[in-house]
Amino acid sequence: MHNPGNATPDRFPAEERFAEGAQYIAGRLTRGTSGRTHAVVDPASGEEVLRYELAGTADVDRAVAAAREAFPGWAGATPGERSDALHRFAEVLADRAEDFARAESLQCGKPLKLSREFDVPGTIDNTAFFAGAARLLQGQSAGEYSGDHTSYIRREPIGVVGSIAPWNYPLQMAAWKVLPAIAAGNTIVLKPAELTPLTSLLFAQAATDAGIPDGVINIVTGTGREAGEHLVGHPDVAMTSFTGSTAVGKRVAEIATATVKRLHLELGGKAPFVVFDDADLEAAAHGAVAGALINTGQDCTAATRAYVQRPLYDAFVQRTAALMETVRLGDPFAAGTDLGPLISHAQRDRVAGFVDRARAYARVVTGGAAPEGELAEGAYYRPTLIAGAAQDSEVVQSEIFGPVLVVLPFDTDDEGIALANDTPYGLAASAWSRDVYRANRATREIKAGCVWINDHIPIISELPHGGYKSSGYGKDMSAYSFEEYTQIKHVMFDNTAVAAKDWHRTVFGDR
Repeated sequence: MHNPGNATPDRFPAEERFAEGAQYIAGRLTRGTSGRTHAVVDPASGEEVLRYELAGTADVDRAVAAAREAFPGWAGATPGERSDALHRFAEVLADRAEDFARAESLQCGKPLKLSREFDVPGTIDNTAFFAGAARLLQGQSAGEYSGDHTSYIRREPIGVVGSIAPWNYPLQMAAWKVLPAIAAGNTIVLKPAELTPLTSLLFAQAATDAGIPDGVINIVTGTGREAGEHLVGHPDVAMTSFTGSTAVGKRVAEIATATVKRLHLELGGKAPFVVFDDADLEAAAHGAVAGALINTGQDCTAATRAYVQRPLYDAFVQRTAALMETVRLGDPFAAGTDLGPLISHAQRDRVAGFVDRARAYARVVTGGAAPEGELAEGAYYRPTLIAGAAQDSEVVQSEIFGPVLVVLPFDTDDEGIALANDTPYGLAASAWSRDVYRANRATREIKAGCVWINDHIPIISELPHGGYKSSGYGKDMSAYSFEEYTQIKHVMFDNTAVAAKDWHRTVFGDR
């Protein structure tokens, strides 16, 4: 349904806040030097909200140099000192929460209630978590494992991290890249998507205002082809972390491999939503609508493939379609808006293409069109439910990245789990059942980095996020992320003070 509500004109003054440029290097805003500009566009209206100079390779070089210069001092800080700085950072973010929410909604088109209640508080919580985790960079306890030596483990920062973040959750993805890296003592150059740089820049400014030293966090806003590839291939960048599509992730891996970098990839997803015949139908339908439509479906963990055991299939399709039809499209800044636009008209047209092609082999139960009237100027698309598609069809196998849920039936539990695993992806999944044994089996056998039971989407700072198969490898969030951002060093002390050790005789001399 369409209910635009009463939009507020008090959005975010992007031109005023970034008049000095959209690059953040060594603690200050500056202009890019590529010779080309790019516009941040409000996808709800199609209006330009900021035009800025894109970063070129020289800007990447300056940012990497700033990070490299800052590294010894930041790496040499005590865990307590880094922890204190991150606690101050969390406080600054909390003080500026409304600014962050409005900037995020302006550049992404997501409803203000989602920015206020999910993106921003999640980022503040993540910052507070890593403030504590910074003091827990522990290794294996010391011990005499050889008998003649004492061994212990050191965790050390890697160096300069070059990270690339996507446009769907610009603030949270900036935090997921920056926080574990700097908590572990690294410095970072982050390239946000050129469509959505605003909150990444605000994030870096807040870090400086919290007392994190200049050069520890740097932002270069440029294209993937120029700034991104130069950052990944830079000889002074020791690690690359990338979140985005699987296709681009493969290109990042190719470039990183050439310089033998540490690599962390969080790539695409096509999350299954498996509903067994003993599930709570009402809970599953509500969960499917929320899980499929969060961030207008532009979420790599969004519910995209609902597999419903045949006794519940028809009722699930009917109830889910009815709930989708109550979702209110509207201005992201208006009270009462549930669903905003997609990130761009190009993305809306891509989503529409998937749905239009599916009409030849499946049934569009509800949605399947862009709204008319007041919302026609924006990149809006109605919540869409598709039934009757085959398992090998495009809408089941490919990542659509829009407000589209495909529903398929299954008969046996074996079949449901097999279908859930039958895509190249393995980022997230959910299973719905009242039977603890069924649920436990699903958690064991579904190949995904996160499996929810009787819910879909919630994430928490304390636990990791990352995928299987073509969804990439490595973890964001949680203490597990330090495995991506630290080097493990084994230190071994001789305890014998014997000059001519017995093992030397295996190399020279006799016993």
